[in-house]
Amino acid sequence: MPWDNKNDGPWNNNNPWGNNDNNNGWKGKKNSDDLDKVLENLKNKFSSFFSKGPKSFILAFLVLIFFWIVSGFYTISPEEQGVVLRFGKYTSISSPGLNYHIPSPVEKVIKVPVTVTRSVEVGFRGQTGGNNVRNVDEESLMLTGDENIVDINFVVQWFVSDAAKYVFNIRDPEKNVKDSAESVMREVIGKTNIDFALAEGRDQVRQEAQESLQKILDNNESGITVSSLLLQKSDPPPAVIDDFKDVQRARADQERLINEAQAYANRIVPEAKGEASKVRESAEAYKQEVIAVADGASQRFLSVYKEYKEAKEVTRRRIYLETMEKVMQNMNKVIIDSNNGSGVLPYLPLPELKKSNSSQNN
Repeated sequence: MPWDNKNDGPWNNNNPWGNNDNNNGWKGKKNSDDLDKVLENLKNKFSSFFSKGPKSFILAFLVLIFFWIVSGFYTISPEEQGVVLRFGKYTSISSPGLNYHIPSPVEKVIKVPVTVTRSVEVGFRGQTGGNNVRNVDEESLMLTGDENIVDINFVVQWFVSDAAKYVFNIRDPEKNVKDSAESVMREVIGKTNIDFALAEGRDQVRQEAQESLQKILDNNESGITVSSLLLQKSDPPPAVIDDFKDVQRARADQERLINEAQAYANRIVPEAKGEASKVRESAEAYKQEVIAVADGASQRFLSVYKEYKEAKEVTRRRIYLETMEKVMQNMNKVIIDSNNGSGVLPYLPLPELKKSNSSQNN
């Protein structure tokens, strides 16, 4: 771009800071002289130092060696472990505190936090429970075993359990954990029905996914341990969530009615069993009573029969008299002496006797 005042330059004969060179601003010639003086002084000092002979070189070398050796001291904080590499090859693990290693380029120390729990969000981004949570559909929408879609958000919490494996065997830890977690969750959900995944099977899904994720990380020798897998959300897609809730309420009513029926059955069945037990006990008692009566009657008959065999006429007479006694015990009787009543016509007032019997029966 051309300037109008080529003599004064773009700053009107001032320096870039707005000061005129002729006043108290930057003075190019003076500063150039000062720089030359500084360089000359440094040159003279180095010349005087090295002009003292080989001892100066040895002293300088020893000073460099000293600082190089001292640079090998390092500190590991309580939440860290140090992975010591010698020419890029793993040699040992440093504990918290003051440690020493052969300085670079021979050995190198990589500090790894091993007690810090880290989190990976799958299916969403943002603080759980806040207003800035953003759902990530390509991660959260998963296909169930009965070909339905479920919207799942979960958090994986993990920490470094083996610092050496963590340093050498895994390149992007957070991405590795996230991708593996999403993969195992899709596998678990793909084998599960939607009703089970959204209701009573939530904990089983969470536990199975955590175990599968840990197996993958162990097989990869990542040095990572999963401390927990937390389900933040397990719902149907927003477009059908109202219909799904209606179905859930209907199933809850069904469960309630089943429980009420079961409670009624639990109450009425013992009562019925008690009544049946009483009937059985009564029948058993009646059975024993009838058997006892029959046994008694048979024993009496056998005893009478035994007496009858020993004295038939006497036994027959006794049985006859006992029978007549029972028959005539409650009857009106008229007794006529056969010896005194001979030649006399017996007369029985049958109508009067009949009336008398009727009045006694009433």
